[in-house]
Formats: sequence, structure tokens, C-alpha cells
Amino acid sequence: MSTVLPGQPMRVLSGMRPTGRLHLGHYHGVLKNWVKLQTEYECFFFVADWHALTTHYEDPQIMEESIWDMVVDWLAAGIDPGTATLFIQSRILSHAELHVLLSMVTPLSWLERVPSYKDQQAELKDRDLLTYGFLGYPLLQSADILAYRAGIVPVGEDQVAHVELTREIARRFNHLYGREPDYENRAEEAIKKMGKKNAKLYRDLRTAYLEQGNHEALDTAHALLERQKNIALGDKERLFGYLEGGGKIILPEPKALLTHAPKMPGLDGRKMSKSYNNVISLREPPVEVEKKFRTMPTDPARVHRSDPGNPDKCPVWDFHLIYSDGEKKDWVQKGCRSAKIGCLECKQVIIDAVLAELKPIQERAAELSRDPLAIKNIIADGCKRAQATAEATMAEVRDAIGLSYS
Repeated sequence: MSTVLPGQPMRVLSGMRPTGRLHLGHYHGVLKNWVKLQTEYECFFFVADWHALTTHYEDPQIMEESIWDMVVDWLAAGIDPGTATLFIQSRILSHAELHVLLSMVTPLSWLERVPSYKDQQAELKDRDLLTYGFLGYPLLQSADILAYRAGIVPVGEDQVAHVELTREIARRFNHLYGREPDYENRAEEAIKKMGKKNAKLYRDLRTAYLEQGNHEALDTAHALLERQKNIALGDKERLFGYLEGGGKIILPEPKALLTHAPKMPGLDGRKMSKSYNNVISLREPPVEVEKKFRTMPTDPARVHRSDPGNPDKCPVWDFHLIYSDGEKKDWVQKGCRSAKIGCLECKQVIIDAVLAELKPIQERAAELSRDPLAIKNIIADGCKRAQATAEATMAEVRDAIGLSYS
């Protein structure tokens, strides 16, 4: 699902809500993937503080401390601010402006049908979520993505529907506002800038697609436009739309990049989550890590050391699936079922692996925490870059809607 639509930057956008210190679930589910993506694409990673307010609006005091703790954890985990752009959502007001403008054209029914809307209401019964902010948070997420014209959005399966909503919103926006005055004339002028040979090829390919439905011709035309170095981005977007008989592509449709992250188990066998109080945080003291693992439940059939057990019924086995190689897994399966190893022996392997994983992260975090001003400067620099990128999009959006009053 990682194919980028023609005309889109090879740009990734992803964010995390600041609701406390990060844990192993965040590391394996998001951060390790971010570290990889930053070497392959232009990446924008943001602190989603407005999104945190959609479910924690009555508890804002946790926000500021959580924000800086989270940024330290990002950097300690290997996010490079020299490669990726790190910023805070609420400092880029373009997100709010685009959210408002998109809300004018987004049908209410589109938001109500998002699966996570009812799912989270059921899951978070202790919170009053009958607010527009909660209903509209997928639209705010769309604004986050579209403000940067991100071509790729890394998500888990539960978030794919949000990216599909963003695609629908972008499509609707382009349909409503992509028809500029004199659109055809502007497109024809843009074609001439390609040079005679390429201009003729573009027209032939466009005719083949529009009159004969030749999708190979459309793909070839897309590739032709991608190679053009002597036409402006606005003209290129105009010609992508003109190829298919439509208007200018103002907001490109993003693609979901489905991340195949392992499901990080919690200490009680459920998914690792702060709400379940079953987490190992990235900065958990080693003595606490060991204590938590040693006291976690195991297969209830193993009452005594001599009782055989079944790893498939033991929460510790879920950690072996992530941390142990084939040889260790085989040792656990055979040793547990035959009672040749005890639960503490089995847990020690995981304790050692987790501590080894956390050690370099914690060392970097301790070093970074000694210079909070440097962390704030990293975010300030990232916010400047993010603002410039988002403002370029908003200038075109305002112009398309007719808000660029002179």
C-alpha cells in the first residue's frame, strides 16, 4: 500500500499524541519504523497536541511535560532532526485553518461512519466524547496530512480508514476548486513549456487515455510529467489533472503505508497500554523492569516448578515472539512443556533482552535531558520548516477557494 500517486512528493507525515512517557509499544509500533523511514523519504514527524485534547481536554496539565518527554524519547530512539522535520502541531496554525476550510465541504455522514468513532466511544466510556472535537478529529488528521501534501502516511490497520477519508476529502476539494478561470488555456500554456517533442507526446497520450481508455498511456504520461524539470510545480499539478479531464490537483491524495509492527504485549497478556497499567516505559529503571517481569503472571497450570506448562497460554511467550530467536523459542517450548526450565529462567531471557534494548536509549535520553534548551531549539527549527511547507499549501488553497483578497 506504499505506492505514491503521480505528482506527489515522496513525503511522509506521522504524529503521536503527548499523553505521557513512551513505552515499548510505541517503540516497536512506531519509532523503529520512523527511524527507517527517515532514511528513505522526506519525513515530517509531529507532536499531535491538538489531537490529545480530543480525548483529554479536561486534563491539559499533563501536556507540556509529556511533549518534551516525548521529543526526548524520539531523539533517544534514533530520530535525527537533521534528516526529519520535528514540530508541534499547535504551533503551525495552518493545520487549524485547513481544518476549518475542509469542514465547509466535508459531509457530516463521512465523519460519523469512521469506524474508530464508535469504537473509541465504547472503549473510553469514562470520558465525555460527545464533542465536535472528537467527531471531527479524523478531519483534523486529514488537514495534518494535506497541509504537507504528504504522499505516504504510515498507519496501523485501525487507521487505514482515516487515510481513505483523507483521500475522499482531497478528491472532493479538487473537484470543487480545481477548475481555475481559464483552466484549459493555462494547461495548454503549460504543455508548451515542455518543449515540442514532449508536448506532442503528452497530447497523444492524453488523447489515448481520454478517447480510448488506455491506462498504459495514462501511466506513461504520468512518468513523462515526473521527469519534467522546466515547468513549475503549479503547472505540473495542473497537467496531472488535465490528463484525466479534471482540474488542477491542489491537494494530492495520500496513500496509506501499512506498517507491519509486532503487537507488543503488555505485562498482563493484553495489548501494552498505559490505560491498562501494563507497560514498560522506555526510561523505566532497570530494577523496575526486572521487578515487573519477575512478578508478571504465567501459565496458571504451572503451580509448582515441576508442573509442565504450555507457552501458548503464558503472557511471557508473547515477549519471546518479539525478542527471542528460533533457538531460544525452541528452548522455551520444549523446556516449559517438559518442566525442564522454570518460569524465572524463562523470564530472565526476556529481562536480559529488554534491558539490552533499553540501555542505549536510556543513555541517550539522560544526555539529552541535561540540555532542555537544545531540545526546544530542535523543535523551533522544525516548526519553521513545517510552517514554510504548510503555508505554501495554504496559499494555493486560499487562492483556489477565492480567499486571496487583494
